[in-house]
Amino acid sequence: MPRLEPVRLLTIAGNTHQADYLHHIRHLLDTLRNRGIRLAVERRFASYLASHGIATAPCESVDEPPADAGAAISIGGDGTFLRTARWIGRLRTPVLGINTGHLGFLSGYDPAETEMLTQMLLDGDAEVESRMALRVDVDEADRNLLPRLPYALNEVAILKEETASMISVNVGLSGNYLADYLADGLLISTPTGSTGYNLSAGGPILFPDLDVICLAPIAPHTLTARPVVASGDSVVRARTTSRSPRYRVSLDGVSFLMPEGSAITVTRADFAPRVIRRRDDSFADTLRHKLLWGMR
Repeated sequence: MPRLEPVRLLTIAGNTHQADYLHHIRHLLDTLRNRGIRLAVERRFASYLASHGIATAPCESVDEPPADAGAAISIGGDGTFLRTARWIGRLRTPVLGINTGHLGFLSGYDPAETEMLTQMLLDGDAEVESRMALRVDVDEADRNLLPRLPYALNEVAILKEETASMISVNVGLSGNYLADYLADGLLISTPTGSTGYNLSAGGPILFPDLDVICLAPIAPHTLTARPVVASGDSVVRARTTSRSPRYRVSLDGVSFLMPEGSAITVTRADFAPRVIRRRDDSFADTLRHKLLWGMR
């Protein structure tokens, strides 16, 4: 696993619900600047901080992440981390997540660890782990419905628009017919996303370095419909029919509507988001601590 290069320019993004953590964020920004790290703060997050009396000057406020940043920090929960990873996109800037949300599988660092994190970034004393991302495409007639960033680090969720009736999702896997899922929806998840929506739908937990994807139906009408793990190179073609005129597609919570009877294609993205990890981090430890395994 490659080592993080010492960081001199850092991109910072965050969510705008940080009332309980503003003092930690102020301390983090001050510490990074005082240690000589230049900061480029996402403009929306910079405006939020300024409205709460935290000046980001002389930091630069940016709409797009600088290409020469050595790392990015995401301040929030896993949803913020996913948004930051999509924002970074193909730049290959590794992302460190500071957790001010809930479980924090991706945002694994505590906001009180400012001194340790600053030194880690300055020294490059961390590892960088590549994660699979997914790309969604649609047929030409529906291309205008796609979001600007049609990628997912956690999962692509095919969902019914209304709560009244199920949808039917016809799934082909690399040109071979797999199944028709009559269910509330279908999840196509990466190993990173296996501990998210996939886990709550009964899918397996996958170690994040595996090169696979998981298909898990949501509340299937057929009891024998079970999650399937396939190669990371698989091409998933999913055509959805419904009593409703539309159904919903969600990319890590960013959703758009598709017309009934249309199809989406899900493949591996042509870039791999990169996550900063402490050298002594272990996914097994994370599972035990976050899921409280062994607690009585």
